[in-house]
Amino acid sequence: MPEIEAGTARQSEAGTARQSGSHCSRSVCLVLACLALALHLLLVLFCLSVLRTSCFLPPLPSCSSSSSSSSSSSPASRGLVAHKAEDCHKMAAATKGPIEAKMSDRDSQVGGRSKLKALFSHPLYNLPRPQLQEDDWLLRFKPETEEKTMDEALESFILDSEWPSDSEEDGYDRLNWTSSTETHPPWLRFHLGISRWELYDRTDPSLTQLTHDLATQRILTTVQKTGGTQLKLMMSFSNHGEALLKPMKQERDVETDLNLFYFSDFERHNAEIAAFHLDRILGFRRVPPVVGRLINVTTEIRDITTDRKLSRTFFNSPVGNVCFFGQCEYYCSTEHAVCGRPHVLEASLASMLPDLSLAPRRYWSWQQNPEYCDMVKQTPPYSQGSRLVDLVDMAILDFLMGNMDRHQYETFEKFGNETFLLHLDNGRGFGRHSVDELSILAPLQQCCRIRVSTLQRLRLLSLLEFHLSDVMRESLSQDPLVTVAPLLSEQHLQALDRRLATVLQIVHTCQNHHDDVLYNDE
Repeated sequence: MPEIEAGTARQSEAGTARQSGSHCSRSVCLVLACLALALHLLLVLFCLSVLRTSCFLPPLPSCSSSSSSSSSSSPASRGLVAHKAEDCHKMAAATKGPIEAKMSDRDSQVGGRSKLKALFSHPLYNLPRPQLQEDDWLLRFKPETEEKTMDEALESFILDSEWPSDSEEDGYDRLNWTSSTETHPPWLRFHLGISRWELYDRTDPSLTQLTHDLATQRILTTVQKTGGTQLKLMMSFSNHGEALLKPMKQERDVETDLNLFYFSDFERHNAEIAAFHLDRILGFRRVPPVVGRLINVTTEIRDITTDRKLSRTFFNSPVGNVCFFGQCEYYCSTEHAVCGRPHVLEASLASMLPDLSLAPRRYWSWQQNPEYCDMVKQTPPYSQGSRLVDLVDMAILDFLMGNMDRHQYETFEKFGNETFLLHLDNGRGFGRHSVDELSILAPLQQCCRIRVSTLQRLRLLSLLEFHLSDVMRESLSQDPLVTVAPLLSEQHLQALDRRLATVLQIVHTCQNHHDDVLYNDE
């Protein structure tokens, strides 16, 4: 019995011990929980204070007020104000948050793309221009007699040109032009703005209106342009303007096959567009305005064409795209058809020059004989005036874009030998970015002559501040087709910089061997 009582006592003591340990562990847990809650509260208060401090910064001093006060301060205090203004701008930059920093980076990128604006503001692109006389304009409305007014002369011009003046039923705008240029459509202002020295004035607002019309004007009729080796179309607009269409034949980043001769390559719609921009950047202004446009093959070509030969070449491809191939010397067959996707087609639209009946043009050729230049320098029109350096300008343009398809060039007959060369038909440019064809520079290499203004602009475009590839990229970004894809690949843009360096090196070599390299055109 004593043993049983002893065991019972021991069990009672163990139970008491367990109960006291349980009370102890509960107390410890409670204390720890309170400490954790307090720490969390402290952390929340600290975070709130930090956020409040970052959101409500003390106001910065006004940089503008500092600058404005400096104008009225004494010379001694102006330096102090200038330092304060500089510190103000530094403080503003230092307190920008991550979002503001990204916006600032974006602004600097936009500023980088504004190299084009800076380029056209440079003095080399705003040189004094010769005073134009009456005979320096390609087209002018002159009354045949003193009794006739300018408006009557314009009316005769319209009648002689056989434009349908009362054809609103056919969709054309009624002709109500007067001697005031405000009544003229942009394409007519372009024609009337052609002078002895350039196709257009870069600062003329009509140029922007003209390119807008090319991209948006309603197309009334479409016919195939006769002649030429590849398919081209003539588009007529409701305002009586016309454009030359070259369709997209291949993807923009496809290089010309090295096994093909240059004349076997497809003409590229994006090359026509890029040539216009490059010519303008070089300061030549001898390529008619060209713009890219998305054309509906069905409603803007097939359904409205009056060309029966063209209409018979339309068909639907196996995947349902609307295609056509027209009639031409090369690549006009079902195997080389132009197709929409399923109806939409990329194309270049170039402004038409005045009709040959109004402004006849003369055709010239250039030989590739290495000794040809020695003879040419003694032969008119190359022996005097600017014809030879104009030819060099054209060779530089062609070399930069890799265009080997320049068999001849044209000038306006009215101006004789004292005028610029037309840079037409550039569809075979920008075919190979990996090959630089030095034979294109034959006029420069053989004759070692270049106008001063051209050389100065080329040197300017070689500087990082006005990099040719950068200003070209920005200029092309203004074309409507850039929303589909870049008009030139980065390889082509980099090739422009590389080829520009080659041109400058050739000029440098010429200057080391000849004294009369530079033609002063001031």
